[in-house]
Amino acid sequence: MRILLYTGKGGVGKTSVAAATALRCADLGYRTIVVSTDAAHSLADSFDVTIGNEPVEIAPRLHGQEIDVLHQMKKYWGTVQEWLTSVLAWRGLDELLADEASVLPGMDELASLLQIVLLHDSNAYDVIIVDCAPTGETLRLLSLPEVAEWYLTRIFPIQRQTARVVGPLLRSIADIPVPDEQVFDSIKDLILQLDRMHELLTDQKKTSVRLVLNPEKMVVKEAQRTYTYLNLYGYATDLVISNRIIPTRVGDEYFNAWKGAQARYSQLVEEAFAPLPIFQVPLMDQEVVGAAMLRRMAEAIYGAQDPTQIFHSEQPQVIEKTEDAYLLKLRLPFITKDAVNLTRSGDELAISIGNFRRNIILPRVLAGRDVARAKFENNWLVLTFANNTNTLAE
Repeated sequence: MRILLYTGKGGVGKTSVAAATALRCADLGYRTIVVSTDAAHSLADSFDVTIGNEPVEIAPRLHGQEIDVLHQMKKYWGTVQEWLTSVLAWRGLDELLADEASVLPGMDELASLLQIVLLHDSNAYDVIIVDCAPTGETLRLLSLPEVAEWYLTRIFPIQRQTARVVGPLLRSIADIPVPDEQVFDSIKDLILQLDRMHELLTDQKKTSVRLVLNPEKMVVKEAQRTYTYLNLYGYATDLVISNRIIPTRVGDEYFNAWKGAQARYSQLVEEAFAPLPIFQVPLMDQEVVGAAMLRRMAEAIYGAQDPTQIFHSEQPQVIEKTEDAYLLKLRLPFITKDAVNLTRSGDELAISIGNFRRNIILPRVLAGRDVARAKFENNWLVLTFANNTNTLAE
């Protein structure tokens, strides 16, 4: 079983890449399903077929699904939503507005992402390919299991006990809708499902995240930030796909300017993501719609390679927490301490080694701290981030 998640900034072509990958996997004989977790589904448009809220056959060994968010939300959030609706209605909000407001931001995408667990446990597929929502929404969802575990172990028992003790009194005084055991059971079940999702998606032998980008400054910067947070939450990225590269054969002054810009930002992609493999995909000469064009794109991306393979297995960037600091570990084999130069600008850290340069976008937890120490340990550059310290080197 392989789970492949394709994410990137909106408009970079990740849906086309995910669809092309799914078709290639099916052509190789794998039982494959491609699922869209983006609220604005475009998977059906890529295949130029109708795809519903249940898996439908698109091609031999290939199924597609554009998840019915309302159905998923009812399944995972229905009991809690009913209670929230009653609270809002008790506060005087119109019933229809209360029902709408009870859907917390991100719950629709989250419910879609939980479908991965069901598909995995069904054993009906060899490969699950996920066309994720744009990076911002995806990262918020992938961070939820960490928050959920904290909530379940520290806050949830207290709230449940409080509701048992105080609930009857509040109902007798003000008729306030107090959550009952069914609501708490629903919340607990959701959190356990999140934990199961986290277990699957952080299994590096099973799941890989793949970043899709275009060689443009804003897109590359967002992809860098995404990569940092994927590492922070323990999700393995094994591949970067740089899409819509203007072919060298395309001429005239207008496209020469674009090709020059793409060449510059392609260098930035190398600096930002090495040693991850970076596959470049040319800008196609027609719209990537339908099986024939998707197969062309798959050929351009993977050549003769199997998309289900793990293209990079070692996590080159790790973030750890100690008692009083955070450690950022970067794998830099065959390098001595004297060859490394660090420069810092806001939340960006640049590491220069000879002609090689690595740009890293720091997560918020590190961006507000100073680099207190830098040292090498067994081919790893280890940076210690602490508050209000002077920069040192070992």
